[in-house]
Amino acid sequence: MKVLYYDCFCGISGDMNLAALLDLGVDEDYLRRELSKLNLDDEYDLQVKQDTKNGISGTRVDVVLKSAMHVQNHEHDHEHDHELHHHHEPTGMETDNGHTHHAHRNFKDIENIIGNSTLSDRVKKLSLDIFMKVADAEAKVHGKPLYEVHFHEVGAVDSIVDIVGAAVCLAYLNVDKIMGSSVQVGGGFVKCAHGIIPIPAPATVEILRNIPMKSGIVEFETTTPTGAAILAANVGVFTDHMDFSVEKIGYGIGHRELEIPNVLRVYIGSEDIADKKEEHYILETNIDDMNPELYGYIEEKLFEQGALDVFKSAIYMKKGRAATKLSVLVNEKQQENVLDVIFRETTSIGLRKYKVEKVMMQRDFEKISTQYGDVTVKNAYYQGEKVKYKPEYEDCKRIASEKNIPIDRVYKEVYKSIGDNEYDT
Repeated sequence: MKVLYYDCFCGISGDMNLAALLDLGVDEDYLRRELSKLNLDDEYDLQVKQDTKNGISGTRVDVVLKSAMHVQNHEHDHEHDHELHHHHEPTGMETDNGHTHHAHRNFKDIENIIGNSTLSDRVKKLSLDIFMKVADAEAKVHGKPLYEVHFHEVGAVDSIVDIVGAAVCLAYLNVDKIMGSSVQVGGGFVKCAHGIIPIPAPATVEILRNIPMKSGIVEFETTTPTGAAILAANVGVFTDHMDFSVEKIGYGIGHRELEIPNVLRVYIGSEDIADKKEEHYILETNIDDMNPELYGYIEEKLFEQGALDVFKSAIYMKKGRAATKLSVLVNEKQQENVLDVIFRETTSIGLRKYKVEKVMMQRDFEKISTQYGDVTVKNAYYQGEKVKYKPEYEDCKRIASEKNIPIDRVYKEVYKSIGDNEYDT
């Protein structure tokens, strides 16, 4: 299985991501052709070059706004100057580096630009998923409805290029799984139009909710909202443990001189997935003299004590007595705890025990963004190929309850977001 891994030891920004994926092997001419489908070529110039940082060689990307080329040093004192000030709305004032950004667009404008382009449906969806992460965070931070927020950051041309470029590159790489490390967000404070605010900035924290973060490695913002949104919208598993063979490495060179390398490192690798086999035990007993109301309580106790599965079968015992066969799947370590529950909580005075081999498909979990919120989806793999996926019931149940909608509508929305048009119940 082909894996893309983000090593965010110095965080991530939109331009560093674009640079790293190009360094990893995405064709630059292909990226330029795809970006031209946005019909924004007259607003920016994409500059790509080789660079080094602390002795590490990689690729550097600058998205230079043509309307500001006359302004000295406007060529991105990154990790995008505009991203450092993402958290205030456009007011016509200058940013604190003395430059004014142009052509601010709101979220509806972004939807129209992408929707009217000739980009593939997959790239359009990936792009809008990333934009939605930033837009939703901005709306929450400012306490306004999504379409009422004027996004200084989201509407900037360089952010559009970074985000759509990310979608183009990810579709080009076409990996089976995207993983990421804990995200370094930096530390300290930054000055914006609203005054001094802490790092990470409010929108960045909102985007990275439920994602493992590290902070304080430098007194600077190392992860920007665009970078955070790229991870939040695409990474299915966050772990600092790399369990795959590395085939290619890419480095996206940042624009700051820090104590540590201002670099984003990405890997392409392969994960050898074999169907997992484990030895377990089945403990089963026939019960014909217990109040059936107790089974629910007993089942909860069994799971609390480490049972892997509990199931009941209707049977007939000698002399035609109706009974229930209670079967419990358990590993060797937890079997004594399970035995204790059976003998103390049921009327059983004996049981059968036999060893079984359990064959399991490999599985992982990813977050899928829907119009109702994020839903966890369990993926199952057979011989390295993803053959099944299923939304987690508890997430769907929670959303259905919070939104007061039928739970089946939540399931359908998840499958729609995945791109499964065959789901129809």
